[in-house]
Amino acid sequence: MSRESMEFDIVIVGAGPAGLSAAIRLAQLDKNLTICVLEKGDTVGAHTLSGAVLEPRALDELIPDWQTKQAPLSTPVTQDQFLFLSAKRAYSLPTPSLMHNTGNYIISLGQFCRWLAKEAERLGVNIFTGFAASDMIYENNSVCGVITGDKGIDKNGNPTSRYQSGIALRAKHTFFAEGCRGSLTQQLFERFQLRTQCDVQTYALGLKELWEVPPELHQPGSVMHSIGWPLDSKTYGGSFAYHFSKNLFSIGLVIGLDYQNPYLNPYEEFQRLKTHSIFASLLRHSKRIAYGARCLNEGGIQSIPKLTFPGGLIIGCGAGFINVPKIKGIHNAMKSGMVAAESVFSLLKHSSNIECIDYPQQLKKTWLWKELYQVRNFRPAMKWGLWPGLAYAALESYLFRGHTPWTFRHHQPDHLQLKPAATFSPITYPKHDNVITFDLPTSLYLANLNYTENQPCHLKLKNPEIPITLNLKKYAFPEQRYCPAGVYEIIPTTFPPTFQINASNCLQCKACDIKDPSQNIVWTTPEGGNGPDYRGIM
Repeated sequence: MSRESMEFDIVIVGAGPAGLSAAIRLAQLDKNLTICVLEKGDTVGAHTLSGAVLEPRALDELIPDWQTKQAPLSTPVTQDQFLFLSAKRAYSLPTPSLMHNTGNYIISLGQFCRWLAKEAERLGVNIFTGFAASDMIYENNSVCGVITGDKGIDKNGNPTSRYQSGIALRAKHTFFAEGCRGSLTQQLFERFQLRTQCDVQTYALGLKELWEVPPELHQPGSVMHSIGWPLDSKTYGGSFAYHFSKNLFSIGLVIGLDYQNPYLNPYEEFQRLKTHSIFASLLRHSKRIAYGARCLNEGGIQSIPKLTFPGGLIIGCGAGFINVPKIKGIHNAMKSGMVAAESVFSLLKHSSNIECIDYPQQLKKTWLWKELYQVRNFRPAMKWGLWPGLAYAALESYLFRGHTPWTFRHHQPDHLQLKPAATFSPITYPKHDNVITFDLPTSLYLANLNYTENQPCHLKLKNPEIPITLNLKKYAFPEQRYCPAGVYEIIPTTFPPTFQINASNCLQCKACDIKDPSQNIVWTTPEGGNGPDYRGIM
């Protein structure tokens, strides 16, 4: 098929902190390099969602004069709290050393990425927003770039009056910075067998709301994390609550996707969390202004795949550089992008599309690798349950400090953890009061979803019968609960019941791609520029 083609030295898929940091570092090394950053959101930051508390270590290395350049880091952390919640009480716990945030900043990651994008463009980097990378260009089993998705295709695959063919973006080296569970990254794992020498990846789903609070109740710089209620002791997770600039308050709940009860509903657990007295007393006087969700890869160093292949490499959260006990990954994502840029740079003058074997070698010499190695046992220890896991975490934090001679392995993949519905009782969640808690459609309105009508469904089923014949019968249709956007629905008025996909509700969190018990759902990119719009506030 004939299509427009563009040539670059480097193509970077994803304008998150990893991709933009790689672009900036490359441009710093040689201003004459041609660099393209591809972003599927209609603006940089539109699909970016995080807590977020930033440790500025990587930023100090990348842009040492960031304060002079007015980086959007205006709320330094002033207070840390770590709580255990019961249904009625909150108990203060010693804040683990890894969770101390002195010197860190509460930020909007979307705003931060837009600032990084401006820095990149100032250095001559090309940033194309609203274009989703939907396929790879291969030559002689090397990645030679990517192809953007066609626009203006109807649901039957036919061109419409606004049809626009995808563009082939060819490169000497391609960086994949798609974030958690990126669709092209998943294909690379399989084609190049990148996961054969590492543990399975384990994931969590994070849900977040942004609230505007009265000035008299605002505590700028306050950071709080909790464990315990509303989750039971066998379900991994916890909450966060951050006060930052302009009377803004972000609250969220993170739930490990290795949970077993098919009746567990992460969205409703989050709504229930907000009814706790430590939150309700603030929220009932505040205004909710945004909602979103995304998945996080939490496997740590045991789950990091082979990072390179002929013609390309993987950076950022797509590889899994989150420090789980520290509850941070932005600084590590940035550092991985910087190291990748430095490693590839030496190859650009000599050859194209070869494998940059220096990247993982150099990465292992950095503070990033040391940091992840020291915390490698925290997340897998939680498979024992909350209290045994906490006890071990305390030993690691205060006694072993990451120097144990053992490394715990991860369990089977998250989708295999779900148990049959017959072994559990349905969970009854409180009725929403529309003051503190809200139904899902009301929340989705605050995610600013925008999907072009009549486009092909980007959520693919390997077998369209499985949702009814297996998931409904054995697991009580968990799709309607693990999805935080109401994408999946059973229409009970037909016989047999009909399975329906409401693709225009999708927050692009990837929970369905991860948690479906038979791995029947495959998330692919919708038309570029479509999806949630978290710009600036999340």
